[in-house]
Amino acid sequence: MKRKADLPEKICPACQRPFSWRRKWANCWDEVRYCSQRCRRQRGAQGEHQP
Repeated sequence: MKRKADLPEKICPACQRPFSWRRKWANCWDEVRYCSQRCRRQRGAQGEHQP
């Protein structure tokens, strides 16, 4: 069993906070970009490409 501190992390582009790997993301961790649905919706409303 791995400790929580040993799990991989990413930075959410919407809120700039780190989030850790979750079991439900085991098969798609490379494709996960946002920490939550709220951040996904918030980022989509503002637009992906900002100068």
